[in-house]
Amino acid sequence: MTISQERKDALVKEHGREKGDTGSPEVQIAILTERIVNLTEHFKTHAKDNHSRRGLLLMVNKRRSLLDYLKKKDEGRYGSLIAKLGLRK
Repeated sequence: MTISQERKDALVKEHGREKGDTGSPEVQIAILTERIVNLTEHFKTHAKDNHSRRGLLLMVNKRRSLLDYLKKKDEGRYGSLIAKLGLRK
């Protein structure tokens, strides 16, 4: 359910604004999205794992807050990020 350090480094490299940028909203949203996808796969086999489900809901809410912040600050970056991550249809 956690992501490997190599995968996290790849996400930082892909979505970061500069080298070693781990604090920008784009990177945080990308990492949360990766963790959410992993937990969603986990629930396909462990449907009654309610403790992890609570964590999933917290992550989804955190990602939503970060997306709202990014949309308010810079709509262009928001649009490109959701297109890259495939969050909206």
